[in-house]
Amino acid sequence: QVQLVESGGGLVQAGGSLRLSCAASGRTFNSLAMGWFRQAPGKEREIVATLTRSGGVTYYADSVKGRFTISRDTANNTVYLQMNSLKPEDTAVYYCVARAGWSISIGSTDFDSWGQGTQVIVSS
Repeated sequence: QVQLVESGGGLVQAGGSLRLSCAASGRTFNSLAMGWFRQAPGKEREIVATLTRSGGVTYYADSVKGRFTISRDTANNTVYLQMNSLKPEDTAVYYCVARAGWSISIGSTDFDSWGQGTQVIVSS
């Protein structure tokens, strides 16, 4: 079982930036494809971004393309989500996810490990 601990959420004004971090443990980090999902109040959980175990292939939801960047740091067993030009509609709880495997994954059911989530609030 993989343990995922998110950090970096908070309150920011529209147009600002935040960087979320997700520390992984319990399994070899290089064996994990990872990503971020989010859930806003009253809405279904949705994908934000994912990347392969090598970091060579990434996927972004259309709503965040050009504003968010997902990356991974093998030395620190951590995946990051750099969020720039934040909008009020980015307000949500952000979840870090992981799965063992080579391919890119974009479905929530593809991932078997989930963090507890970190709240992001973007004020207008």
